[in-house]
Amino acid sequence: MSTPMFSVGLDVHKDSVTIAVFRGRDREPMRVDRLPGIRDLVRCRETFQREIIKSRHYILKFLRRRGFIYRDGTHWTTRHLNWIRQVLQPDVLAEEDHIVLAEYFALLEYKLQRRDELDRKIGTLALMPRYKPVVDRITCFRGFKTQAAMVLATELGDLRRFESPRQLMAYIGLVPSEHSSGDRRRLGAITKAGNARVRHVLIQAAWSYRRRPTVGAALRRRQEGQDPSVLTHAWKCQHRLYKVFHRLAAKKPKQVASPARW
Repeated sequence: MSTPMFSVGLDVHKDSVTIAVFRGRDREPMRVDRLPGIRDLVRCRETFQREIIKSRHYILKFLRRRGFIYRDGTHWTTRHLNWIRQVLQPDVLAEEDHIVLAEYFALLEYKLQRRDELDRKIGTLALMPRYKPVVDRITCFRGFKTQAAMVLATELGDLRRFESPRQLMAYIGLVPSEHSSGDRRRLGAITKAGNARVRHVLIQAAWSYRRRPTVGAALRRRQEGQDPSVLTHAWKCQHRLYKVFHRLAAKKPKQVASPARW
């Protein structure tokens, strides 16, 4: 008896593309059992990520109020962090300001440390037989690394609940709202109903497709040894979404065009 092959189905309808994971010729969705403990661990990591963003805002806004504005590149690079450490040198700030900035910075470093530890634990869990087949195939797609793939795997659970990718889109609130009266039918913004965590991951991943289709070094490593049919769909997805994004961006703001692609 041969081992069943895996593939990734793409549902294309009215400029939308949804990814679903299937197994076998009958295209039966591959089951991923939800374990509350692992799901909460993944959610905890997301909480720390939001807290890191808050701490970064605290630091930037505090420095701006004191007249310190970084103009030599992108924020939160190694060079930027070293610049903040220079501001923390003695006699640069008033005593009270030095205490405030030092506490903000120490809090940020603590959150980064705990997030990185959670990343290592989640990376280990992603190797479990329960999750590895799903995670490996999702990460073949541009914009999806292990953390994002684990969000989808733990939040969506058994994919056989959904009769079609279109139904999955409705479940996570990536379908347009509707305002209709009589024969008049008007579609509005996405509903944002359902699982916000999955919706956030998909929208963040969608931003990767605004750039020209390519397979970088990191993506190539994730794709090594994977089913050729999955890689074919991943490449097709890059071309499709790149074209859709730029067609929509010509008519709509980029913030609207990005989620609309899905």
